[in-house]
Amino acid sequence: MIPSVDDVFQEQGLIGRRLKQYESRPQQLDMAYAVRDAIESEEHLVVEAGTGVGKSFGYLVPCILAAAKASEQKEGRKRIVVSTHTISLQEQLIRRDIPFLNAVLPVEFSAVLVKGRGNYISLRRMQMAAERGKTLFEDEESRQFARIREWSRTTNDGSLADLDFFPMATVWDEVRSEHGNCLGKKCPTYSDCFYYQARRRVWNADLLVVNHALFFSDLALRREGASVLPDYDVAVFDEAHTLEDVAASHLGVSLSDGQFTYLFNKLYNDHGAGRGLFVQHNLREGQHMVARLRVLTDILFDDLNQWRERHSSPTVRVRRELEIENPVSPDLRDLSHLVRTYAAELEDEAQKIELRSAADRLDFLSSSLVSWLKQRHGDSVYWMETTGKTRPITKLMSSPIDVGTTLRDEMFNEIPTVIMTSATLAVGQEDFSFFRDRVGLTKANELKLGSPFDYRSQVQLILPDNMPDPGANPAQFELAVIEQIQEQLAEADGGAFVLFTSYRMLQNCARQLQGWFSRRNQMLLCQGSGLQRSALLERFRKDGSAVLFGTETFWQGIDVPGDALKTVIITKLPFSVPDHPLLEARVERIRERGGNPFVEYQVPEAAIKLRQGFGRLIRTAQDTGRVIILDPRVRTKAYGRIFLDSLPDCQRVISRSSQ
Repeated sequence: MIPSVDDVFQEQGLIGRRLKQYESRPQQLDMAYAVRDAIESEEHLVVEAGTGVGKSFGYLVPCILAAAKASEQKEGRKRIVVSTHTISLQEQLIRRDIPFLNAVLPVEFSAVLVKGRGNYISLRRMQMAAERGKTLFEDEESRQFARIREWSRTTNDGSLADLDFFPMATVWDEVRSEHGNCLGKKCPTYSDCFYYQARRRVWNADLLVVNHALFFSDLALRREGASVLPDYDVAVFDEAHTLEDVAASHLGVSLSDGQFTYLFNKLYNDHGAGRGLFVQHNLREGQHMVARLRVLTDILFDDLNQWRERHSSPTVRVRRELEIENPVSPDLRDLSHLVRTYAAELEDEAQKIELRSAADRLDFLSSSLVSWLKQRHGDSVYWMETTGKTRPITKLMSSPIDVGTTLRDEMFNEIPTVIMTSATLAVGQEDFSFFRDRVGLTKANELKLGSPFDYRSQVQLILPDNMPDPGANPAQFELAVIEQIQEQLAEADGGAFVLFTSYRMLQNCARQLQGWFSRRNQMLLCQGSGLQRSALLERFRKDGSAVLFGTETFWQGIDVPGDALKTVIITKLPFSVPDHPLLEARVERIRERGGNPFVEYQVPEAAIKLRQGFGRLIRTAQDTGRVIILDPRVRTKAYGRIFLDSLPDCQRVISRSSQ
């Protein structure tokens, strides 16, 4: 017998009998009912589940039961994809939540973590790399390759996650599994192939755990008749508030000058005695063509950068086709033809397919470059950006302005059931229209579940009075923020996050306050100081009373329960400034159809971001603390009511500023 949702979640149910401290949560049960009904009726569902609801069990349990029911009734496999944005949630699902449910639920089901193909080592390619190591690797690369080769003899997984160091891209690229460089069943290592072992587990699994990036890469491939994932009946998106941005980044074009240099080096690097694929095959004509392509590519990107520099910005929107000559794409195609012709004459199948894979890469760069320069994707925005200081990288980017149309046609109209959940989807009290419009979801059931936490007793929302308006006088506002940080932290118990909307303001405040923190003997941690986000968080948690200054990435996806975080200071309302080409294009699109971009896009988007920042404070039923919003517009502007209504019901305090 397949248990019901009630059998699992009631006080003395399957979970309650296993966990001593278990308390049935009505919000979690309501979510499970809604997910069950959506799967059974093949409908879409949007669920906002506040912190503490336990939303992962809320969707996992009905999904697992639906898969088990389909199997028992011999209806065929009901395959479910669960997609997350962050690695931490993905690991929680695959290492903790799913194994627990596997032990508790009296049903048979299988679940796997799906990784992209490039995460797996190819034993055949590794052996080939070993045979021609001197023409491939320099000293440090050779040492890393030796470590990978030794690891390959003992690993059970064969993926990067199982490797105890992160290899250089130039090394891993020579040994990783590749779609265009695979012999399939003809490969002598096929029976031991880590990728195909993982693929068989994926194709036989009921529950596939992926990340949003992999999901949308698969969606893009399906346009061309290929796929990474098997067909599925249900897609569950946790952390669904990130969907629009992730989809936009994977449904456009992204090219960099570094991609060309990297491929050219793989084919022929004339450094020292010479290395690369063309050296191994003594393909002299190819070597000359690569040398010519290096020059042509440098000239092309120099021309592009000169155009960009006339606009005095590292990121510039390209509104029309540029009058810049492109001799690179024809030469890339010519080189691809040369490589394919040479490969066709070889008898060794492994060498033949490796050369064809290189030709595929040349064709891809050629067509992508033409597509970007000619702006061939309609309803897209195009831009250039330069990043890095010591070794600047120029990127040619494009993205669909409105991903909603694509998601409507290729996801919501194709997949029987899509479940979208997050702690922050609604604007104001219960308005999901902003989120639904942005992702193209026209028909769906909606459910808004509050948190089981008692925010009235756990949180004080502090709104300082008499703060200057940041729009009217930015310099005066920044000085007032510095004074408020000192005042609020002087009263703080435990550690604090100070969340900024600009890195420039973060740096200015950190510079002004460094001496003050030194006199207090209090650790100040700053995003952008050289440490990775995970390292900053580890130091923050370990210290217990540190202060962390962070920008956008610290507004969401951060979990610091307990006394290490007792205060969250939000310096400004997180309005996105439409100076990025994609945001600018979205704003223009709303204005073109007679809408108000500020009201329809910037305010609701900022309200959701504010909720994310607020949500960093309370992670468990025992957490307490204060959230301080220094931006006076939350009280002085009419739209401020939308921000305050979007936050949990907590005690609000108007504090008299020293200003």
